[in-house]
Amino acid sequence: MSVQLPLHIGLQDNATFTNFYPEANHQLIAELRQCASNQGEHFIFFHGLSGTGKSHCLQAVCHLATQQHLQAAYLPMREIKSMPVAALEGMEQLDVVCIDDIDVIAGDPEWETAIFNLYNRIRDNSGYLLVSANSKVEELNISLKDLQSRLVWGLVFKIESLDDAALAKALQSRAKVRGMDLPDEVAAYILKRSTRDTKALFTLLEKLDHESLAAQRKLTIPFVKEFL
Repeated sequence: MSVQLPLHIGLQDNATFTNFYPEANHQLIAELRQCASNQGEHFIFFHGLSGTGKSHCLQAVCHLATQQHLQAAYLPMREIKSMPVAALEGMEQLDVVCIDDIDVIAGDPEWETAIFNLYNRIRDNSGYLLVSANSKVEELNISLKDLQSRLVWGLVFKIESLDDAALAKALQSRAKVRGMDLPDEVAAYILKRSTRDTKALFTLLEKLDHESLAAQRKLTIPFVKEFL
């Protein structure tokens, strides 16, 4: 099963590779899938703007690892930073550890040292460590030079944002999974009036699904206009 002790950080049920639209990120997704299957490169660092799906990808790794009967932990640093660094003790015993938003602890000597030490322990145990950030390593303001070097030990990727055409396809793909019909013109209408943040777009789609079911109406431009 997926191990999250002692942090008890839950995963979103829909954060899987099945409903992630890769577009220009096929190589990154392929490498992450390998890690979730106890194969491939042991260390991956990837960075990108907010809303590009970094958290989704790391949680998808944990879900897939669970299906492969591996032990995995998802560590969102925005939630964990307020905890003692001792929360990382024993994480090297897991098969896969996913650290999200490492930029949050940049400049914090205690946390930087703790993650540096975790890198070393995971290497010694032949585990997998996957790390995301909002910018490339040299722009993270990491004070500990040794941690900077660890972050680029393995593969480094930039997760690319989706253009409007790809976002529309991603919305339609997610709608199909939910059993919804999202016509091209409705998807285009939503994108013209919404953020490009994929998480926010998918949350909006979920709300539209609930509203359309409650009103017994299809997703049309007039209906979406009323909702927005």
